Amino acid sequence: MPRIRNDPNLNICLDYASEDFANTRAQLVNDNTTEEQTVQLLRNIWQANNTLDKRLWQQQVEDDREERAHLERMEEDEQERLNQEHTNEEEDARKEEQKKNKYKYILIQTQVYLMIQPLLLAYKAATKKTMDDDAMILSTLADGSTAWVSSASTHSACSVVKDEDIPFEEFCQGPWKRLTGRRTELG
Repeated sequence: MPRIRNDPNLNICLDYASEDFANTRAQLVNDNTTEEQTVQLLRNIWQANNTLDKRLWQQQVEDDREERAHLERMEEDEQERLNQEHTNEEEDARKEEQKKNKYKYILIQTQVYLMIQPLLLAYKAATKKTMDDDAMILSTLADGSTAWVSSASTHSACSVVKDEDIPFEEFCQGPWKRLTGRRTELG
């Protein structure tokens, strides 16, 4: 069925009594029908057709509304599917990243903080200067003689590495090595 282009509720009945419809009235007028009855008959025919058009228009509007709602539901479903797919891809990528870099995602418990505190204190004590580097101290040389030497030259090499210079893998192994050492100390 072809689509109705205009809303039939806005249509106005034509003036069948006018001169434009004289030929149409003349064909319907006979001994049993007057001209007024013919005009009324034409209005009734127009009214019946317009009522039918109104019902078809209303059905067309409802069909269009249902089709739009169906398309919107389909678009929402598609968008939801795409969002779920995107979420699944992100989750898979995160799991793959965790699998590749397992040390990066190790949970560090709060007890580790208690073990790090003494290490920080030991680091501070190891790096603290006990003497002025310009001071001179009496030292015994390899041949047995004594000589005055700078205290800076007698310091042992410091094996403490700054936190920012520690590789990530060694950083992750540190707490577990300290735990193992603690257990052997405690027996």
